[in-house]
Amino acid sequence: MTQTLPMAGASAQINLAGLSKNDYRGAPSTLCQGCGHNSIASQLITAFYEMNVVPESIVKFSGIGCSSKSPTYFLNRSFGFNGLHGRMPSVATGALFADYHLKGIGVSGDGDTASIGMGQFKHVMRRNVNMVYIVENNGVYGLTKGQFSATAEKGLELKKQGANQYMPVDICMEALASNATFVARSFAGNAKQVKELLKAALAHDGIAVLDIISPCVTFNNQDNAYHSYAWGKDHEEPLHDITYIAPRNEIVLEREMEEGEIREVNMHDGSVVILKNLEKGYDPTNRFEALRELEEAQRNNWLITGLLYVDTSKPSLTETYNLTDTPLNRLTEADLRPAPDMIDKVNALMF
Repeated sequence: MTQTLPMAGASAQINLAGLSKNDYRGAPSTLCQGCGHNSIASQLITAFYEMNVVPESIVKFSGIGCSSKSPTYFLNRSFGFNGLHGRMPSVATGALFADYHLKGIGVSGDGDTASIGMGQFKHVMRRNVNMVYIVENNGVYGLTKGQFSATAEKGLELKKQGANQYMPVDICMEALASNATFVARSFAGNAKQVKELLKAALAHDGIAVLDIISPCVTFNNQDNAYHSYAWGKDHEEPLHDITYIAPRNEIVLEREMEEGEIREVNMHDGSVVILKNLEKGYDPTNRFEALRELEEAQRNNWLITGLLYVDTSKPSLTETYNLTDTPLNRLTEADLRPAPDMIDKVNALMF
């Protein structure tokens, strides 16, 4: 069917998929006013709208926690599954294996991922499941009224918990150690960067981890808390400006740009991520440089944000298997049942 493009006056209302921005929204949020999770949901809506994604091609996953409520607030036309606490990755793996034509969006939290779900998080990384894995990271268990999470910084003081005595888990370091093929960090207060990183993650074929510092305005927003708005704005150190360029707007440089000026990363679908380094040359394809950058940031209490690492050469989980063109969940009984003569041959070998 021929798609009729909108007139110029309506271009801000309808995208190339024939949908308005409202078609990408979900139910009204029940989270606290000012919660960083709401800002992330808003940028997801905008990213999907600007990328002309058909909502029915997306499947959403979550576990338990404030963050896991977020999928309710975007893409109400998409499929979704809210799983058990920390078990979202295994549900996503099964669903995306059953229908690899769908793109998965997993929304988790620092508790859902870095505490009860750490084991599942590590395995979904190494299997390179084709999904965007968003960690809405606030350093606190907001849904159960303010306990420390595994990502809370040492020395953090909460009203009913005293002082945290343990070193935090770094989500990005864990992802890199587990051989994730796309690792990025952002801050919910930096809406433009969040949106562009989401677009790049959606274009990636494989696991794309986004650790987004998302302040909890009710239980963990003291000015000196590492997951607060004030601290994030004062300490954010972007590695680069990031711009996502859709496949239809392919850019070709006529000459090699000087180090520290601009770097292009070609994605699987033909799109391009352009990184403009702010202070120094940074290579997002160098895994060890990403680890070094994170270690330096941890020592200096910097909030390093941007695209930390990307590898577009490793096949995703479903690409490593000889799957049928028809999704597994749509094969009929006749497709799945062996032919009678084949069963006879197998029985003959056994007896």
